[in-house]
Amino acid sequence: MLKIVYMGSPDFAIPSLDALHLSRHQITAVVTNADKRRGRGGEKSPTIVKKRAQELGYPVIEAGSRMDDPRLVEEIREQQPDLIVVVAFRILPPEILSIPKIGSVNLHASLLPKYRGAAPIHWAIMNGEAETGCSVFMLDERVDTGQVLRQLRTRIDSNETTGDLYDRLKILGAELLVQTVDQIDQGNVEGVPQDDEQATPAPKLFKEDAQLDLTESAEVVHNRIRGLSPFPTAWVTYGNMKMNLYRSKMGPEIDLEPGELFFAEGRHLLVGCGEGSVELTEVQLPGKSRMSGRDFANGYKLDIRLQ
Repeated sequence: MLKIVYMGSPDFAIPSLDALHLSRHQITAVVTNADKRRGRGGEKSPTIVKKRAQELGYPVIEAGSRMDDPRLVEEIREQQPDLIVVVAFRILPPEILSIPKIGSVNLHASLLPKYRGAAPIHWAIMNGEAETGCSVFMLDERVDTGQVLRQLRTRIDSNETTGDLYDRLKILGAELLVQTVDQIDQGNVEGVPQDDEQATPAPKLFKEDAQLDLTESAEVVHNRIRGLSPFPTAWVTYGNMKMNLYRSKMGPEIDLEPGELFFAEGRHLLVGCGEGSVELTEVQLPGKSRMSGRDFANGYKLDIRLQ
């Protein structure tokens, strides 16, 4: 049995926390981001990991703006952990990395060394990868570069979005994480160094990165739509309005100009690209709910070109 300090904040970290809770290992404390003001009222609310940790009865340590804060470092040191387990959290400074007896492990949503960075799922889909997975690796002082302990592979469906894959990987990753922690406890797992020459970046994406260029090929456009869904969300302009695009499919080879809309036989809304077409299956205009391509075609003009 290992004594573990668990670190995470978003919902991706919940299945792993639950899985470790059900394992033979002992979580002595959960570290998460400090309560944050959210919404119009400005009231502070906890991270989803803090809520879950409290439901499970674990002490919670809140991390402020600095991970090297002496108070935070001392609170973690007092736990005397064998292992620190990190899932979707922040970069750990040397002061914290030096605390656990065995070291610190991280669950990352890619097949390292591919897609190092904050948005590995987004980039794998945007780049049209047919396969991705999860890696559990030892943390060191560089980002996502430590020795890989175990990996799990999974296919990416041709119409799968980042949101879809995120939901699958957080479950698959939790199973992989507990298996790896068990092997660490048994002393029968060996780290494999990453080949830095094979590394690819996966930097965080912002709204300004999400505008589509419809002069690119249909494959590129389709992969960007699903890779940016649900956040930060691919978008184009429809007249003087911003149109968000959440889901799509590859369309037929049809003679359409880039941005030209066409309602095809079979009730499919198509948009022309630099090469080929994309079927728009879920879109949204400002102040409106998301709608199917068919509903859009029934309610709006199709002689306005998307840009």
